[in-house]
Amino acid sequence: MYTLETEQLVTARLEECWNFLKNPENLNEITPPDLDFRIMSPVPQDMYDGLIIEYRISIPLFGVQRWVAEIKHIRPKKSFVDEQRIGPYAFWYHYHELTATPGGVKLIDRVHYSVPYGIFGRLLHGLFIKKTLQRIFAYRHVKISEILGN
Repeated sequence: MYTLETEQLVTARLEECWNFLKNPENLNEITPPDLDFRIMSPVPQDMYDGLIIEYRISIPLFGVQRWVAEIKHIRPKKSFVDEQRIGPYAFWYHYHELTATPGGVKLIDRVHYSVPYGIFGRLLHGLFIKKTLQRIFAYRHVKISEILGN
């Protein structure tokens, strides 16, 4: 099991941050274009507990992958989880947290994940997967700063 955690301070108000994050379509805006990320299922403008979303994502070396996630544990303006049901990882649990601060909002992403394919998967993690995830979250950091201020 691996963990990836990032923190980011933005100058937007809590309400503005929540309004951006609660709309599943906004994931398109913060995903690197080379991943050719696409939402395949209809989605509402506001997520809700139990929402199932199907995506397609192009992963270098692995091609186009189907990803089905469930949105759960929503605490409005505080936190939510997206958990992979079907996809490229053996396990994926992504916790999102928002905390109001004097200068804006602190956004925390904490992902617990494991990779398939046993020792081969662990080798790929060290050579490729970890770096790819860091790149994706670095891109998100930049895009969120552009959208919500830094």
